Amino acid sequence: MSQGPQQATGEDKKQQDALRASGEIPNHIAIIMDGNGRWAKRRGMPRIAGHNEGVESVRDTVEACGQLGVKYLTLYAFSTENWKRPQEEVSLLMRLLLRALKDETDRLHTNNVRIRTIGQTARLPLEVQRELFDDIARTKDNTGLTLILALSYSGRWDLTEAIKRIAADAKAGTIVPEDITEDQVASYLSTDAVPDPDLMIRTSGEFRISNFLLWQLAYSEIYITPRLWPSFRRDELYEAIRSYQKRERRFGMVSEQLRSQSNEQGKGYFDRLIKSVTGP
Repeated sequence: MSQGPQQATGEDKKQQDALRASGEIPNHIAIIMDGNGRWAKRRGMPRIAGHNEGVESVRDTVEACGQLGVKYLTLYAFSTENWKRPQEEVSLLMRLLLRALKDETDRLHTNNVRIRTIGQTARLPLEVQRELFDDIARTKDNTGLTLILALSYSGRWDLTEAIKRIAADAKAGTIVPEDITEDQVASYLSTDAVPDPDLMIRTSGEFRISNFLLWQLAYSEIYITPRLWPSFRRDELYEAIRSYQKRERRFGMVSEQLRSQSNEQGKGYFDRLIKSVTGP
């Protein structure tokens, strides 16, 4: 039975409480987990050693996000471009993915985490597909953090598939091209019903988004850390959230408009509060 995430203790709990007190916790965090190979190379180890250590980073990050109350965490686990890597490495990655799913799902389920996936999952080995969709079915009723695994995913693929479906529906007459809205386009993407990321984190110090969530990242705040993914732990996650909390999210507006909008929202709140006390 799902119980929710194990609560933080000691100094970690103090840090989490301070984060909650200092500002908004992102509703949706997306992470490009980069640098496994470089981490291993610097230590004279095979690349797979970096991928193995990266699983520890995933475990710690998922737990911390669940404790903080983050609702969605999307991890760029395997891109469509990754299929171009040497076959031996791809095979090792698929075996590692299978083992991680088998080893981690009990913990995720106990912590009330719901698993989802986006991407061309039909390209994954059948054994991985079976385990993945069994785990998705097992955790589908959980109500805590939603963990979205981007597997064999690319933003251009996502948009291309959406365009195909929109074109098919337009041809069938179920939608009128002139009436298509941004919300409708979003509903055709693989992330339908998932809010866009508030914060995107990229490890390894690279300043690019690597074909990840191209539509969905339009207004996301971006945090780049030089840490390689296997060295990423919750302390760096907290630093990313602190950086996010210091920013002014404008969504195309200027600061004065945001302040005016905030004042109007506040005025409306107090007007409603007064009416609730004094009556109409």
